Amino acid sequence: MSSTLSGDRTPKAVEIYDTTLRDGAQLEGISLTVDDKLRIAEQLDSLGVHYIEAGWPGANPKDDELFKRIPNELVLTTSKLVAFGSTRRARGKVDSDETLAHLIRSGAPALCIVGKCWDYHVIETLNTTLDEGVAMVGDSVAYLKGEGREVLFDAEHFFDGYKRNPEYSLRVLEAAATSGVDRLVLCDTNGGSLPHEVEQIVSEVVDYFGGDVAVGVHLHDDTGCGVANALAGVRGGATQVQGTINGYGERTGNCNLTTIIPNLTIKMGIETIPADRLERLTPVSRHIAELVNMSLNPQAAYVGSSAFAHKAGLHVSAIVRRPDAYEHIAPDSVGNGTRFIVSELAGKATIALKAQELGLDLDGPTVNAVVETLKRLEHDGFQFEVADASLELLMRRATGWTPHWFTVESFRVITDDVQGEDGHAGVVTEATMKVRIGEDREIATSEGNGPVNALDRALRSALGSRFPALDHVHLTDFKVRVLNAELGTGAVTRVLLDTADADGSWTTIGVSENIIDASWQALSDSLIYGLLRAEARG
Repeated sequence: MSSTLSGDRTPKAVEIYDTTLRDGAQLEGISLTVDDKLRIAEQLDSLGVHYIEAGWPGANPKDDELFKRIPNELVLTTSKLVAFGSTRRARGKVDSDETLAHLIRSGAPALCIVGKCWDYHVIETLNTTLDEGVAMVGDSVAYLKGEGREVLFDAEHFFDGYKRNPEYSLRVLEAAATSGVDRLVLCDTNGGSLPHEVEQIVSEVVDYFGGDVAVGVHLHDDTGCGVANALAGVRGGATQVQGTINGYGERTGNCNLTTIIPNLTIKMGIETIPADRLERLTPVSRHIAELVNMSLNPQAAYVGSSAFAHKAGLHVSAIVRRPDAYEHIAPDSVGNGTRFIVSELAGKATIALKAQELGLDLDGPTVNAVVETLKRLEHDGFQFEVADASLELLMRRATGWTPHWFTVESFRVITDDVQGEDGHAGVVTEATMKVRIGEDREIATSEGNGPVNALDRALRSALGSRFPALDHVHLTDFKVRVLNAELGTGAVTRVLLDTADADGSWTTIGVSENIIDASWQALSDSLIYGLLRAEARG
């Protein structure tokens, strides 16, 4: 292996090959239904990726059902469907190999097969000879090409194998190339390579084949270098990058397409997905995160909710004058947007911009008052950057606005130990709520599963059927944090409530030495904000 690079091998265009439905589904905690996979494929097609690897036909019932349903339920307008599998078995025949037969029966126009490129694996894992390892690849590619399909070869463990025995690894690639393979994909299966190694090795493979066959890369993120390795591979001459949306994948994940696509397109000027679809990147990333039921990392590059969020007042003041002062790209180019986070670091410009976002008219003195209130409350333990709804209510109240739906006079929460029929002791929580609704005064008592549930039920009982919008407002998460643990049971607690209706979700906050009081602050804000949203919808 040579030690220096020469010449510019960076291509003008790079194909994007998505393997979220297979590699991504291997992430711990993800379990996709067939319907989920179909919806994800629709999103990938709308984004404009070149290939969608749908799964491994014959490997499990879900993928078998998926390939049966695809012809009738999935219309791809920009992406090519790929079925994944492996080479023929050692010492077997291609025309009787079940894996290859399943690939052909899948009906997919493109087939990707994986084969060993590390001599150690061929001998120790496949328990066969190196010559047979080469023949398994060449025979399989030739057979599938004979069926009229586009064939990609995933060279498994290629980088590890090439570092230890480059001659054998190249023999395997040669077998695929001479058999008519359409793409040679170099895989860092263990994810242990570093960018300088990837660029070096990819460049040597590209030079070795002299442009006779396209070379791609498939990188894992075990060193935290998945995206960097992909960029290095492209600099080495790779014209295809395989990866997953949001970096989903086994262990630490795969090369993250939501990062590599804009890096290649915007930063390096390389053509990837259609230019007019780049702005779909953030919506697709978030939609797929919902489909796999995993929260998107807010700090994810380009697509995270914090990717273009600004908290320090100095930064915000500069952005008001020059939007590009603290943002490396225009957020809307990837479908994201600038956010101004309000906290104790916020200055007047942040508050003014936030008020503008909310459609509030705050004069100078009011802005100053809000800034001082925020600083005081955050000193006490509030954290409004994660409580969007409570922040909006605070700013509205600064203008003189007050909730007009109801007023709580007082509430009381008690708990009792009770003896169940089975002889086991339990705890029952009861809340009593005194509420004024216009000229009416209502008192209601309800039991609940803990104080928050009891308070919620008591308030809803007191309000009766006057506000039907609350029927669609539901608590989705409840978090409690002790802020000064050294005080033990006398510590201040912070409560965050996540609430949702049919159109979205919001977060409210409460802080108090009394956990019930903190919970009530957050609960009260959550319901008032739900009514405010309903009123705005008309």
